[in-house]
Amino acid sequence: MSTITALGLVLLVLMILVGGKAGAQSFLALILNFGLLYLAIVLVAFHFSPLIVTLVVGMLVLALTIFMSSGDDLSSTVAFIASAVVLVVLIALIVPVEHWALVQGFGPEDSEDLEGLSVLVGINFIQVSTATAILSTLGAIAEAAMAIAAGLSEILEQHPQVPLNDLLKDGIDVGKQIIGTTFNTLFFGFFGGFLALFIWFTGVHYSFGEILNDKIFVAEILMILYAMVSVILTVPITTWVMTRAVAGKRKRAAKEEIPK
Repeated sequence: MSTITALGLVLLVLMILVGGKAGAQSFLALILNFGLLYLAIVLVAFHFSPLIVTLVVGMLVLALTIFMSSGDDLSSTVAFIASAVVLVVLIALIVPVEHWALVQGFGPEDSEDLEGLSVLVGINFIQVSTATAILSTLGAIAEAAMAIAAGLSEILEQHPQVPLNDLLKDGIDVGKQIIGTTFNTLFFGFFGGFLALFIWFTGVHYSFGEILNDKIFVAEILMILYAMVSVILTVPITTWVMTRAVAGKRKRAAKEEIPK
């Protein structure tokens, strides 16, 4: 048994012990999402448009992640709608920024690994870098949307007649509490993943300016910034979608109570 298989089984057991049925569904969603990402790589390699593939796969990943990790129909639906809106807004942001940043392709640090290999693969690397940046934000979007939607759903369960203005304020308050921890998670995830690169920068005596202009470093910093922007956007959008859904639900209930 390989190390990855063993750790995967440990993860499955822990998710079932802690989350029960929801944990098992989340693990299944993780496996399916991996399959979707692999499918996206294959489609891009066969010269399908990276942006179209990313948009379709991104929506499917959000749907699987959100609907298979929650049993509450209201919070799941709200989280998915809000996530889809945030994803579209981020695409409008990421596409021009990736063109301006010029961080596509490989950096000089990759020259040894690419030696003897052809990089003329016939794929637009700007679109590939754009697709990579979009896919890297999906986890942060889904996590923030579900946290806000689930928190508001719990408030509605305890106080069914809470005023919409108070519900909107509660959603923003919940969002403020998760933004700080989410930012720390993103930052330390980036720092831990690129610790070896930072050591390499130090070993070859890169100046601070050279580090800030290094293609690999800038590309990863941009992904972190995209994820942070996505979390900030998710908080008000999810809260607003939830208030609109509750308002519509209350109007329908009021109409049904009117005697004919």
